[in-house]
Amino acid sequence: MSYTSGTTGDPKGVKLTHKNIIVNGMCTIPRLPMMPGETVVSYLPYTHSFEQMLFAFALVQKLRIGFYSGDPLRLVEDCGKLRPDFFPSVPRLYNRIFAKLQAGFGSATGCKKWLVNRALTTKRRNYARDGTITSGCYDGLVFKKVRALLGGRVRMMVTGSAPISDEVLDFLKISFCCPVMEGYGLTESAAGSCVTDMMDTVTGHVGGPVESVKIRLKDLPEMNYMSTDQPHPRGEICMKGPSIFRGYFMREDKTAEAFDAEGWF
Repeated sequence: MSYTSGTTGDPKGVKLTHKNIIVNGMCTIPRLPMMPGETVVSYLPYTHSFEQMLFAFALVQKLRIGFYSGDPLRLVEDCGKLRPDFFPSVPRLYNRIFAKLQAGFGSATGCKKWLVNRALTTKRRNYARDGTITSGCYDGLVFKKVRALLGGRVRMMVTGSAPISDEVLDFLKISFCCPVMEGYGLTESAAGSCVTDMMDTVTGHVGGPVESVKIRLKDLPEMNYMSTDQPHPRGEICMKGPSIFRGYFMREDKTAEAFDAEGWF
């Protein structure tokens, strides 16, 4: 059981089954393809459904799990020892990394400043043109030190649990020379219900649903949210599938409120 929604009311115990978590971990594999034996760094709280899903994902993918030292301030040092291939995080930390990199690039002077600006400009232009996030020249000259911050071996990153700006996402992609996927979900859906495809070059959305969940929009006329809205349909997000929770602990009233007659959450 994971307790959630304490910011909007009394916390409720979300009953997640073994099946909920395992099926979610399995169905995110097509969006986050890893090789057995590769390493994922584990440092997010295990009380959070995001890290629970990542743990299940690592098990079914046969990944090595590198546990951090327990001190968030030593995460960079830990990554230097663990050298993860996969780095998951949340916008709060990614925003701090973004600010640190921006400050470092901004403090460059002389020829180094010219090189950094040229590298950033070229990679931004290439990414905007065709989604290219690597450069045979600039990755070695400029961005090798950036990649070294997380151990130098990261080839895939993912963000979830809160919104993140397009600017930060695109900057991280070209700075770490790897795709950064964005996910969406909640505790009741065992975390990642939507994840962007690593080949998708369009920033600003969370991708389509993974195979363990169906999603539909419910019209809310009282809020003027309609699935017929153009150009973008709107409405209350409803979910159904084997990764959706089995109800709230000892709160049959809240469980009944959360599901409709057809079983949509």
